[in-house]
Amino acid sequence: MQDPRPNEEPIKLTKREIEVLTLVIEGKSSKEVADMLYVSKRTVDFHLANIYDKLQVTNRVQAFRRAARLGLIPFDAHMNEA
Repeated sequence: MQDPRPNEEPIKLTKREIEVLTLVIEGKSSKEVADMLYVSKRTVDFHLANIYDKLQVTNRVQAFRRAARLGLIPFDAHMNEA
């Protein structure tokens, strides 16, 4: 499947966005992620909204699949999640 944004810059997630997405993929709730990263749930939801926007997806499963396909997250750490 081809990237729907061929003429745009490559998608880049910040280190924190990758941390949030990785924890979400592991099945953590926004509140659990917030507690683990010592931030508010609102901050986690803000990061998730940015991730969804950058990846052009609408939910956690789509975000995982697209990020893995684009090589934005280490796939080997999440072999049991797919």
